[in-house]
Amino acid sequence: MINAWGKGFIRSIAILIGLVAGTLLAGALGMVSLAPVAAASWFHVPTPFYFGVPHFEWSSIVTMILISMVSMVESTGVFFALGDIVGREIKSDDLKRGYRAEGLAVMLGGVFNTFPYTTFSQNVGLVQLSGIKSRKPVIYSAFFLVLLGLLPKVGALATIIPSAVLGGAMVVMFGMVAVQGIRMLGTVDFHDDHNLLVAAISIGLGLGVTVQPGIVQWLPKTVQMFASSGILMASVSAVLLNWLFGLGHRHA
Repeated sequence: MINAWGKGFIRSIAILIGLVAGTLLAGALGMVSLAPVAAASWFHVPTPFYFGVPHFEWSSIVTMILISMVSMVESTGVFFALGDIVGREIKSDDLKRGYRAEGLAVMLGGVFNTFPYTTFSQNVGLVQLSGIKSRKPVIYSAFFLVLLGLLPKVGALATIIPSAVLGGAMVVMFGMVAVQGIRMLGTVDFHDDHNLLVAAISIGLGLGVTVQPGIVQWLPKTVQMFASSGILMASVSAVLLNWLFGLGHRHA
């Protein structure tokens, strides 16, 4: 409702208002515990390589490269979706800069003892809902989040948000991601049977392994890691089918 009827700044923070209001209501109903906040310290500086000096093992390196390739496929879709929202054509150089930024984020995650970072697809929905399409607010927010990362009590506040409240926000944001994808598909000429087949098979494969992950259990473990990713299966099948149909056009 805030996003639909609000204006200006209030409209841009509709998701945040919803999270705060939902958490306060859950707290009034006794669904929130402040114990994690009370136990957290006020200030903490992360220690680089807290778990020890890095050791380089080929098996681990190859595994992380493969996982990063899966994340890269998802990030590519995010970049194109954001480009469509802000009205900017995404070119090869833009993709390269995005991949480099993600690579740097993954390295920093390892240095500061956390998980590898990747582009979060739900942020596409957040950009659409907030209407903020400039880079400057995002840059300022990034520095602000770095400072908040030094305050464990703030991080503990985020952990006490009930899953039902988070789920409500995620429904909206992931729904916006899906709608944005449908909008992009609307620009495709589906009168061409080849385009229709590419979309149908790719979406079918992506949804199939997501809804029924057990269908890939008979595959080798290494292959399962890729085949169980709906995003990767849909992307790879779309690329291969486009290439195959392109060969058919050239031979014709």
